[in-house]
Amino acid sequence: MSTMDLSAIALQGLQQAETQLEAAATRIASFGAASSGGVSLDTVDLSAEMVALLSAKQQALVNMQTLKPAGEISKSLIDVMA
Repeated sequence: MSTMDLSAIALQGLQQAETQLEAAATRIASFGAASSGGVSLDTVDLSAEMVALLSAKQQALVNMQTLKPAGEISKSLIDVMA
C-alpha cells in the first residue's frame, strides 16, 4: 500500500467523520423545535447523538493520526529521490 493510498483512505475517513458530525449536530439542533402546528418534535435521543458526536470525533482523530505518518513517509521518499 502506497502513501497515496494511506492518505486517500485517511481523507475519506475524515470526510465520513465530518458527515457523521454534521448529521448528529443537525439532529441535536432540531431538538425542541416546533412543527408548523406548534407541536413539539422532541424525538431526538440526545444520548445517542452524543455517542454519534464522540464517535465522529474519534474517527477524525484516528484518520488524522494516519495522515501524519503518511506525510512523513512521503517526505522521506522525496528526500531519498532528491
